Amino acid sequence: MNTHFRFYAWSVLVFHLAVIVWGAFVRASGSGAGCGEHWPLCNGSLVPHSPLNATLIEFSHRLTSGIAFASVLVLAVWAYRAFPRGSGVRSGAWLALASIVVECAIGAGLVLMRLVGANASVSRGLWLATHLINTMLLVATLSITAWRATSGRHGDRYGRVPWTGQIIGLSIGGFLCAAVLGGVAALGDTLAVPTSLAASIREDFSPLSNIFVRLRILHPLAAGAVGSVLLLLAARVTLSERADAVARRLATAMAALVLLQFTLGIADIFLKTPVPLQMLHLLVANLLWISLVLLVTELRPWVGRGPLQRIDALPTNTSN
Repeated sequence: MNTHFRFYAWSVLVFHLAVIVWGAFVRASGSGAGCGEHWPLCNGSLVPHSPLNATLIEFSHRLTSGIAFASVLVLAVWAYRAFPRGSGVRSGAWLALASIVVECAIGAGLVLMRLVGANASVSRGLWLATHLINTMLLVATLSITAWRATSGRHGDRYGRVPWTGQIIGLSIGGFLCAAVLGGVAALGDTLAVPTSLAASIREDFSPLSNIFVRLRILHPLAAGAVGSVLLLLAARVTLSERADAVARRLATAMAALVLLQFTLGIADIFLKTPVPLQMLHLLVANLLWISLVLLVTELRPWVGRGPLQRIDALPTNTSN
């Protein structure tokens, strides 16, 4: 049964990544208001009649989001039945279920309050930030659930890498900030489609531009800083004699994803943010987030007085 569960858990994670990337297309294509102000119905109907392209795009996103919710519900029930109390798999699955319930509520709120389409209000930005952070929590819990079901590892049997606690704290906090700023930048690109790099820079610094357009320049700055911290963490783990082979492979994968994301980000700017490249950029960002979450799961610095303490001073058990 556990073999089937592992396959299902990873499948649920992959499906959610597809839903997230499709959601970026909904935003970039301006189709967020394709179903009007109705939720969960689409333009007042269960199935839209003679829909426009925007309606089809938004309706398909709602349909896949509904399937995603059902898949997490099945995951949580299955984990409850297949794993004992106190299992990280069971806890992760139930946290994922709580996250997707919040996700559905946020999605409904965005539609019912008309914070979609061409809406450029500050309220939309705040809801967008909440939406992005919750989505990252959902991806993290799904990743941990699948990882623990596959490896059966909890990190407490392995040596700890000195001073990674501080770097991990900066990595997670910085990643969340960069992700929110990335969402703001994407919204700014949707509201003011760049015609050239020079025109885009002028709009970034123009006092007449929308607030989301003026803020989008912060994303590459934050992403560059966070990427540098992630590379430092990857190097620290890879070169440490106390890190095991699994942690080193995760650190190497994370470093490769950082470099790929840098490349995509630069291409995104110079190519005037084409929608397919935006979607690929978001996918790699989620893969990078997953690699960071799994690396943290392996290192397990969350003991003692808090995540930012010097963890090499803690007692470790390396006898196994």
